[in-house]
Amino acid sequence: MSKPIVAVIGRPNVGKSTLFNKLASRKISITKDTPGVTRDRIYADADWLNYNFILIDTGGLEPISNDLIPKFVFEQAQIAIETADLVLFVVDARDGITALDMEVAQLLRRFDKKVLLVANKIDNFRRDLDMIYEFYSLGFGTPIPVSAEQSLGIGDLLDEIVKNFSISCTDEDDNIIKVAIVGKPNVGKSSMINKILGQKRSIVSDIPGTTRDAVDAFYEKDGQKYIFIDTAGIRKKSKIKESLEYYSIVRAINAIERANVCILVINAEDGITEQDTKIAGIAHEKGKPTIIAINKWDKVEKDNNTVRKFSDNIYKKMGYMHYAPHIFVSALTGQRLIKIFDLIKTVWANANMRVKTGILNELILEAMVMNPPAIDKGKQLKIYYATQAAVCPPTFVLFVNNGQLLHFSYRRYLENQIRNSFGFDGVPIHFIAKNKYKD
Repeated sequence: MSKPIVAVIGRPNVGKSTLFNKLASRKISITKDTPGVTRDRIYADADWLNYNFILIDTGGLEPISNDLIPKFVFEQAQIAIETADLVLFVVDARDGITALDMEVAQLLRRFDKKVLLVANKIDNFRRDLDMIYEFYSLGFGTPIPVSAEQSLGIGDLLDEIVKNFSISCTDEDDNIIKVAIVGKPNVGKSSMINKILGQKRSIVSDIPGTTRDAVDAFYEKDGQKYIFIDTAGIRKKSKIKESLEYYSIVRAINAIERANVCILVINAEDGITEQDTKIAGIAHEKGKPTIIAINKWDKVEKDNNTVRKFSDNIYKKMGYMHYAPHIFVSALTGQRLIKIFDLIKTVWANANMRVKTGILNELILEAMVMNPPAIDKGKQLKIYYATQAAVCPPTFVLFVNNGQLLHFSYRRYLENQIRNSFGFDGVPIHFIAKNKYKD
């Protein structure tokens, strides 16, 4: 059964993201005393009293604003309200009712949704409880007093939330592939997700860095479920001028860590940049199956050698990721985007592939006969036995006489032999050398 969805709504800077993090029991949304910090919808799983549900954090609603970003935030929040089974309308008890609170209340009344009014920043229940009474006039029943910062009233709020769920909901099945869309700013990550999903899921603008948080989007195609994670563009450290950019990078790295598959988006007009290689290196080091998507291919002037030259440049500058397939796409026109799903399923299947121990040892023995390890200071590497210890990424343990004799070049040779025999396209392969005997 699908999980209920709870959206956290309110004007800017009333503590929505802090409350969201408390309800989710971990720090997910970026929080800072700056209005407008959260700008996209953020999803997180939450549970209380054996009820499992999905929380959506949103940017601060500014219905009367004509500024570009607030307008987009308003659109995204409306989508969150439409999606939600329950809405938490958060107000600042210290400020009292503001004109913008009234605007938000008027918006919520347009939707046939159950609304819980949450009066935040009640830091002392004995002293401050009188602050909540004026909020009755908003017409959403008794305000629920909380202090997200001080963790006061959170349990009572969660009790009220789950009272609105008809039955206890079990977890979704695990047949979901999580796909992180990563890359430097303004390469078209959000546009790609929006084109794939067929809706305005992430904020898209020509302003670099308009996506600050990692944003999850659920999608199902041909019976396979996906979660697409749109991430903030990762900038060079020298260009990080505000702490929010730093937190965005942390979110992007965390998105890579929790993803099953990464899609590295590169701007075809820029070519392969140093920053592209660094982002690719993060996915490689984390052992993530990776697909390289060269976006904006429709804007590149082409001849008979354009594809070959670009491909050669990828292998030249990202030699450590020689296993990653690449595809030339256009998020604007949708060119070849449909093929990304087949690539995702292929690399994820390869990441879960297991090689039988007998077949693996035959392959290793044959490889050593064809190309014996070099002699180093009178000693030569001996591999007595090999086995696959793990998947995601595929990890092979080699029992050897001396692990220090397994040099990088021979490790790469063995990797190539395994890839030639079994594939593992799109997937990094890890080796662990364990000493069995001493010479």
